[in-house]
Amino acid sequence: MSRIAYVNGRYVDQRLAEVNIEDRGYQFGDGIYEVVHLYGGRFIDEDLHLSRLERSLREIRLPMPMSRLALRHILAEVARRNRVTEGLLYMQVTRGVARRDHAFPTSPLPPALVVTVKRIPPYPASVDRWGAKAITLPDLRWARRDIKSINLLPNCLARQAAREQGAIEAILYDEATGIVTEGAATTFWIVDAEGVVRTRHLDQVILPGCTRAALMAEMQAGGIRFEEREFSLEEARQAREAFLTSATSFVKPIVALDGQPVGDGKVGPVVRHLFELFARHVKGDLRNAA
Repeated sequence: MSRIAYVNGRYVDQRLAEVNIEDRGYQFGDGIYEVVHLYGGRFIDEDLHLSRLERSLREIRLPMPMSRLALRHILAEVARRNRVTEGLLYMQVTRGVARRDHAFPTSPLPPALVVTVKRIPPYPASVDRWGAKAITLPDLRWARRDIKSINLLPNCLARQAAREQGAIEAILYDEATGIVTEGAATTFWIVDAEGVVRTRHLDQVILPGCTRAALMAEMQAGGIRFEEREFSLEEARQAREAFLTSATSFVKPIVALDGQPVGDGKVGPVVRHLFELFARHVKGDLRNAA
């Protein structure tokens, strides 16, 4: 079956989908995107993702292409037309089509909207098969990383470097201070020497992850101690445990960093529990984690 995309008001065969060469997303990266996990026909943390989309659009002075209700309908319809119940839905909003000029168009333009969906493997049954390796790299991205911009070249270069070294993620850090920011496309967490779960506080140098927020809510409800507090690259290397979160990583253990084991090099008890906690969140049993 051909994949169906939503492109500027039309549902079209994805192989035939087109955007104008003067779309400002193509010319300047002038746009915002979101990725939502679809499980059992439900969009996981949909409100968090749509709120972040609205915030990012406001930050670059771009209006929503339509009401949230109308957008929800399109997301559901793209999933339905593609018969996807377990997958990833991608949406992108750009400033639209205008004569190439760096400044915003003087006349208002209708924002351009593209929505696609693809199948992914189901939520992993065992955390032991979910552990992965990561590398570290200096963070070369722009200063407003809290905006989910489609300008992702530094992220792509970092991910490629990780792949070439047999890892799944690059953990980025401030070269001047040695303070960890986040992964190239994930939130990075550690379990420190005192057993406290930590991730960097929100500011303009990291993305406010939706899975991050959802996991924090689950930890708070379950009485699990965590801190939004920065940590250094050295602290990350000395951590008892480490893991990533994102719409595609869920809770993914990192068992090696730059070729060296994290802790004993195995999935630790804290990450194991958080993996199970978030699995219940994804599967709809939101408040029964022990």
